[in-house]
Amino acid sequence: MTTLIHPTAVIHPNAELHPTVQVGAYAVIGDQVKVGAGTTIGAHVVLDGWTEIGARNQIFPGAAIGLASQDQKYAGADSLVKIGDDNCIREYVTINRANAAGEATIIGNGNLLLAYVHVAHDCIIEDQVIITNAVSLAGHVRVESRARIGGMVGIHQFVQIGRFAMIGAMSRIDRDVPPYMLVEGNPARVRSLNRVGLQRAGLSDLEEGQIWRSLKQAFRLLYRSGLTLNEALDKLEPLVDSDYLQHLHRFLSQSQQPGRRGPTPCRRNRHDDED
Repeated sequence: MTTLIHPTAVIHPNAELHPTVQVGAYAVIGDQVKVGAGTTIGAHVVLDGWTEIGARNQIFPGAAIGLASQDQKYAGADSLVKIGDDNCIREYVTINRANAAGEATIIGNGNLLLAYVHVAHDCIIEDQVIITNAVSLAGHVRVESRARIGGMVGIHQFVQIGRFAMIGAMSRIDRDVPPYMLVEGNPARVRSLNRVGLQRAGLSDLEEGQIWRSLKQAFRLLYRSGLTLNEALDKLEPLVDSDYLQHLHRFLSQSQQPGRRGPTPCRRNRHDDED
């Protein structure tokens, strides 16, 4: 019978690991950790704190998950990290638990976090997100489903990234990134619709043709009409004919509320995509 736990791994007797979990050499797993079926834990991984990990995750060597928040206000509260199913967490990723008792840093399902990604306290990453190498998420960042974040991006605390958004490598993100948009730069600016991401999602197919056309119309209204954002949102509201446009309208409206960072503005020059 194949041994699933390497003899050099250090696992607290109170940790709860499904019998199918594999643990690599010199991994360290603390007493409050729970790991679901079929998850693979690589060499030198550290799982600590109140950490719950679902099924079929791959955690590569050197990752550190569930350690205390780096926020100076953290006072040792019994906070959590919760990770869903089918995630791939590559080498030296760090995921810190939340600040307050009972609160959680949350990773959903089917996400890919490449090497050296840092997820700070109280972040929420939804489903099927790809975050590439050396990206840093500050505290309380939320990333909606199927967003894509390029390498070496820095994201300010409390920023929200909309679904299907694409952020270009080495951008500085200090405001909310609207859904379906391609954003890049330092400071970051909206450049165009995330054409490739939306096409891969099937929105250019005949079945979804109306949604695709509606999003292009909304983009032109929001970023090419010369209207203020509030004026554009007022004109967009009667055109909302799908969940996609409803979400875009709601996201931009809420982004301007007190306590939010506000939406990333548009950059307009001769190189920008007119679509």
